[in-house]
Amino acid sequence: MSDFSLDLNEDQLQMQKWVHDFAENVIRPVAAEYDEKEETPWPVIQEAANIGLYSQEAMTSFFSDPTGLTFPLISEELTWGCAGIGLAIFGTTLGVSGILGSGTPDQIAEWIPQCFGTPDDIHLAAFAVTEADAGSDVSSLRTRAVYDEAKDEWVINGTKTWITNGGIDKVPTVHVVVASVEPELKARGHASFVIPPGTPGLKMGQKFQKMGIRASHTAEVILDDVRIPGSCLLGGKEKLDERFARAREGKSNRVQAAMSTFEASRPLVGAQALGIARAAYEYSLDYAKERKAFGRPIIENQAIAFKLADMKMEIDASRLLVWRACWMARNGKQFVSGEGSMSKLKAGEVAVWATEQAIQILGGYGYVRDYPVEKWHRDSKIYTIFEGTSEIQRLVIARAISGVHIK
Repeated sequence: MSDFSLDLNEDQLQMQKWVHDFAENVIRPVAAEYDEKEETPWPVIQEAANIGLYSQEAMTSFFSDPTGLTFPLISEELTWGCAGIGLAIFGTTLGVSGILGSGTPDQIAEWIPQCFGTPDDIHLAAFAVTEADAGSDVSSLRTRAVYDEAKDEWVINGTKTWITNGGIDKVPTVHVVVASVEPELKARGHASFVIPPGTPGLKMGQKFQKMGIRASHTAEVILDDVRIPGSCLLGGKEKLDERFARAREGKSNRVQAAMSTFEASRPLVGAQALGIARAAYEYSLDYAKERKAFGRPIIENQAIAFKLADMKMEIDASRLLVWRACWMARNGKQFVSGEGSMSKLKAGEVAVWATEQAIQILGGYGYVRDYPVEKWHRDSKIYTIFEGTSEIQRLVIARAISGVHIK
């Protein structure tokens, strides 16, 4: 087990600089363009693949760091460049997390490489849980998976919504879909499935036009009699049957298909929010030092200086929560007080607040698109909504600290 430390090692510092330079030199120059066009930044993804940033090898390196801190470092730097483009590059990791969380070693070895492809043949992945009537309440999933024993196939029907990379067919895209197999068991009756690229019956529905993170593709995924081999059930049929048997007997199951992925990803989502908040803080600090009013830089006014002091304090506090949760997750420490949810909740709300403070510091300039802070504010809001709303995070924390099933 790695001791918790705030001292980054040489490898982490080099990795941080590598990604920061990519964010500064490749992402930021085109961030406004792709935000305006609301298109997937394929040239940026291609460049990330060319340098090895978008690859299975990079993800393995980030995930395998015993301190757990490399991936949040990388996530923060990417979203410092642009949250939408950062999600376009790393949205695949949601599908990867779904496979890692539920798959067997053989399934992990088979499917993870197919989530990334190669620089000459880029692939993507998507993780599909949310439905129109089942967002925070994952127990209400209506997408059904039925086993056809005669053919050893699963037949899946339903519609998923708000799916990052959902339904993309420009490049081969692996979809990891959570569906209900035993509806009477509610959330405990779910299972995760890999749907290979090009499988008949899977198609994209509505592509959403969003307030922020507009370079990241978000769409409906429609599943119409999608047939997949039995081997595409993550974890295998035997383990699924055993899990359902325990659920019917009222015994606890350690893992639920959707929630296990969310628990692993929430601190990393918090790290993304940190990148936006830090970008807004740094920009407004520089602006306050240069902008003059009444004959002096506005940083000399307490009203401005105190805003910046509070921004720095809240961002650093959020980072500590994110790093603690990532270290705990990597080293097998149980989130006994909802530490993962704490990190995402704090960082998401700080990002919204900090970007609003940046707009206020810039005044009218902060409200127009000539300056980037209004974009950062639009991008930040999703971090209080997806991967569990702020209200759901508070519910998770409250249940953890009280031991009471608060509704």
